[in-house]
Amino acid sequence: MSTAATPSTPLPVRTPSARAKGRHRRPERPELPEGAPALLLAVPAPASTEARQLAEEIATLIRLEHPGIEVSPAYLTAGEDDGPYTCRGLADVLTASLEAGTPPIVVPLSPGPFTELDAVLAPFEGVTLTDTLGPHPLLAEAVHVRLSEAGLARADRARLFAINTSADGIVLAGAGGPEALELAEVTAVLLAARLAVPVVAASLDSAESIAAAVTHLRDTGCVQPALAPYLLGPEVPADALKAVAEAIDCATAEPIGAYASVARLALGLYLRALGIPAEGL
Repeated sequence: MSTAATPSTPLPVRTPSARAKGRHRRPERPELPEGAPALLLAVPAPASTEARQLAEEIATLIRLEHPGIEVSPAYLTAGEDDGPYTCRGLADVLTASLEAGTPPIVVPLSPGPFTELDAVLAPFEGVTLTDTLGPHPLLAEAVHVRLSEAGLARADRARLFAINTSADGIVLAGAGGPEALELAEVTAVLLAARLAVPVVAASLDSAESIAAAVTHLRDTGCVQPALAPYLLGPEVPADALKAVAEAIDCATAEPIGAYASVARLALGLYLRALGIPAEGL
């Protein structure tokens, strides 16, 4: 007779493992206060398929990180519905939410200030608006990754003297106005520290700014400067970026795009707006 299930034999008890400790442990998910406002991702571009895909991917990453958050994107101007997605204009969304008494927390989906976005948001004084995503070391990391994917930088931070990158200087090209350029210079310093090559911030709003940056790099001895877009992507049309790179005769990386750290930064800004510490961000 089998004795596998006799009452005298206690079943094994599963002991929960202790929470991992140290710098690599995953932070606990913070609890949201009851009735927490929605997170509205303010996309600094008109609604388009490309802008919608980027914003929805970042929104999905935020939901995966914290399923309790109601998150959605809105754009400088509305667009036609894209399949199941409604491409709403930022002003329309904010007007409706204020009328309903449910103002969201607005997180600009931009590395730095963006004049067109600021103009749309200016009339809505009753809305909580967070800082922009940058400058931040995680954005420097994201640009580094895009450069490495294009073969313009080493994939890791360790520099071996026997191995050279194909780019010996970087033009960090952003958009959004003079203040955005000033803050991009901070990220340029962070990126230069990662790559160990000179990095000069420049503005895609001005052809002269880009030309001056690449001239400076070449005058200081750079033979193969490259263009690194300091953009998520939809802020500047892809063909315009290509034209800039051709005009200065430089290879170029892709924009930052829906990099996972972008979602983490946006989530951190939202949580801090609620007074919740955002560990590691």
